[in-house]
Amino acid sequence: MEILFYRYNSICEPDILQVFNNFGITVHTEEMEMTDKHITPKQCAVKITEWLTTHSLAFVFSVNFFPAISYTCNHFKVPYVCWSVDSPVPELFSNALKNEWNRIFLFDHAQHEFFRPLNPQHIFYLPLATNVKRWENVILNMTDGDFAKYDADVSFVGSLYTEKCRYDALNLSPYTQGFVDGLIEAQLKVYGHNFIPDNLNDRVIDEIASADPDFYEGSDTYGDTRRYLVAHQYIGMKLAAVERERTLNRLAKNFHVALYTHSDTSPLVGVDCRGGVSTLTEMPKVFHASKINLNMTMRPIETGLSLRVWDILGCGGFVLTNYQAEIPEYFEIGRELDTYESMEELEQKVHYYLSHEDERIEIAINGYEKTARYHTYESRLAEMIRILSGGNN
Repeated sequence: MEILFYRYNSICEPDILQVFNNFGITVHTEEMEMTDKHITPKQCAVKITEWLTTHSLAFVFSVNFFPAISYTCNHFKVPYVCWSVDSPVPELFSNALKNEWNRIFLFDHAQHEFFRPLNPQHIFYLPLATNVKRWENVILNMTDGDFAKYDADVSFVGSLYTEKCRYDALNLSPYTQGFVDGLIEAQLKVYGHNFIPDNLNDRVIDEIASADPDFYEGSDTYGDTRRYLVAHQYIGMKLAAVERERTLNRLAKNFHVALYTHSDTSPLVGVDCRGGVSTLTEMPKVFHASKINLNMTMRPIETGLSLRVWDILGCGGFVLTNYQAEIPEYFEIGRELDTYESMEELEQKVHYYLSHEDERIEIAINGYEKTARYHTYESRLAEMIRILSGGNN
């Protein structure tokens, strides 16, 4: 089997590429977008056309959805396979989503149910995964110095979303600001269900969309994208920033909280801010050495498990995460990881697990063993190939 892997430098790409190679698939890579982020859809289509006219490809693959690739593959009647690893993905609103030769895999059940009716025979659900073998190569070589360096009661690795929050740059009316503030305060109290999209009114949507001159308005869309994007890309990002700042500040009052981020940490008080870490060489050491690894899922990921959860588990780390509806489908809460549904419960569980080391370690081991057995890229891509070969989803 011969395929083309269109790359843009997603963190997931090296692991997926390795597994395709391990499966005996001949993988060609197109990497122009890894170095030039201004590639136009036309340039992309021209390059894909060159590949399709000079090679006999079983399919073209990418992480996340590229409409230009979809249209080109549809013209040549070659399957276009993509695996969405983010949310939101505005490109999923392109009319290209409806193309017959698409084979689109989405990691979030809610995202899948939202988009699947547009192309029900060609949109599938596939959760994310991790590369346990890669993490093992780092963790097995950890030194006593590494364990001392990365030890903490609670660690969090990730963005504070302050630098990614486009909402903060908008000049909005007091009405809209108050409306959004109220929505955020209400949503912060509810875990496992995102009610923001259904509770936006047209006035708020119109004002936020109009306030950003760079608001995504695709010319090739099948419907009004504004409600979805306002809810997820603007308010969702703002909610993530508020939630992460408040959570870290609250925990730091009573526990040693280590934060690894490139974000501005000036709003934080008492948090041990340690800067960023290398994803491949340092992050697994953080996950393995920390007593508790905190995960705060962005609300635009409505039901699914973020990549961070899989990676912590794959490193043998203890995970304490906000509740997501899909977690019980894959893990036994309290045995392989644990969850919280309020700030009070989070604080209580941090205190409990810091004083019950044996139980905490046993849960981390159980989570690692489950992940290593069932939730690797090998298992996910084998399932993908099975579906592409005509198996039922």
